[in-house]
Amino acid sequence: MTLDACTEAVRTQDPDRFGAVLVADPVDRPALITLYALNLEIARAPFQSNEPMLAEMRLQWWIERLAEMGQGREPPLHDVLTPLWDCWGRDAGDFVDLAEARRRDCAREPFADGSAVIGYIDATAGGLMWCAARRLGAPDRARDTVALQARGAGIANWLRALPQLQPLGLGLAGGDPAQLAQIALTALTSAAAHHSDVPKTAAAALYPGPRIRPFLTQIARKKIDPRQQQQEITPFQRRASFALLAMTNRWWR
Repeated sequence: MTLDACTEAVRTQDPDRFGAVLVADPVDRPALITLYALNLEIARAPFQSNEPMLAEMRLQWWIERLAEMGQGREPPLHDVLTPLWDCWGRDAGDFVDLAEARRRDCAREPFADGSAVIGYIDATAGGLMWCAARRLGAPDRARDTVALQARGAGIANWLRALPQLQPLGLGLAGGDPAQLAQIALTALTSAAAHHSDVPKTAAAALYPGPRIRPFLTQIARKKIDPRQQQQEITPFQRRASFALLAMTNRWWR
């Protein structure tokens, strides 16, 4: 097994994180690629069956394999787990929490309010960004800053996905998307104010994606409803955002 399967999965299914990986030091890229490929797999697991119990069984398989890796047991040959083990070893056990956070997706229940969405984002996007940032040299004192950045970026990505989430029963049952967007903007601003806590080596891990602030601002001002409308990101805008990150290591806006 090689990194090829992981790289192709992240390139095609998570282009923003893939672009950020290319900004990281080459020695760190395999670890990021395998982490993000794992994230795709555990995010997809709850949707591989319409039956909640079967969906949870699929997710449980990943949880058990990660827990075994944390105990020092090499995983079975697998396109994602094998290169993940090669890059992370027993530290892959730390990713159990990322998988556990996806259990609620198996039930296909909408979020009751904005605070429920934030809790989910903190556990999923927040946990993922911290794992990546720590691998790239972020110290413990930067954890709060990373958490704020992840909250802002995670809410934005969740709002972008709302048109697909609503039909699956995973959208917003109550609460106001505009309030969520404002919370995200506040989190991004707070993270930017403490950007010096994060070393430049970790910039790739904290990259939020292109045109996050304009998108959130439009929602906060109620100029668009993310449940029905989206702002398209052009290839030029995505490339320009990657170029700025590569030239400046500036992950904050």
